[in-house]
Amino acid sequence: MDRGQEQVYEQLIISAVTHLKSHERRLYIAEITEALCAGSPRQLETRFGWSRHTAEKGIHELTQGIQCLDNYSARGCHRMEELNPQLAVDIRSFVEPSTQADPELKTTRTYTNLSAAELRHALIEEKGYLDKELPAERTLRNILNRMGYRLKRIQKGKPLKKIEETDAIFENIKKVKASYSDSKDTLQISGDTKAKVAIGEYSRGGKNAD
Repeated sequence: MDRGQEQVYEQLIISAVTHLKSHERRLYIAEITEALCAGSPRQLETRFGWSRHTAEKGIHELTQGIQCLDNYSARGCHRMEELNPQLAVDIRSFVEPSTQADPELKTTRTYTNLSAAELRHALIEEKGYLDKELPAERTLRNILNRMGYRLKRIQKGKPLKKIEETDAIFENIKKVKASYSDSKDTLQISGDTKAKVAIGEYSRGGKNAD
């Protein structure tokens, strides 16, 4: 057999492996290693370009009569919050206190006024993360979105304009005023005052943004 024919056969062998997957592919490579490469995975790698580690695994399966399970779920690029569940817990510990539900209740998504930059700084300062351990601000913003948060200015609680006792209070003032309206010994003073009422919790724990 001349070199030209040998190259043709090698190309056919290489082409055949593309039609196989997983266990069957490894067994085929193991058989080629034994038959054409003197059982040497390194020689197989040099001649056909296949990984010697795949060949070693295939030979192990072939000689032991077993099939190794493939961990497909561990392949590919995984999300950082999945690789590091503690990071997701720490993110929620900062974001949850500053969240607000959808005002129109059209979605379960919550809104936060905590920016990705502020969150990143808090994770470093308060949770002890190193700068290199955390994703960039843009990636951290994507993580917040995947976790169900949207960056949005939160409206602070509106002041209470009127309480249930308001009408009764003014009615009582009217009666008291009427009882002293004809008294010459009573001095009436009119003053413009502002009532102090609780306006609810702020999104920043009662602190203004500035």
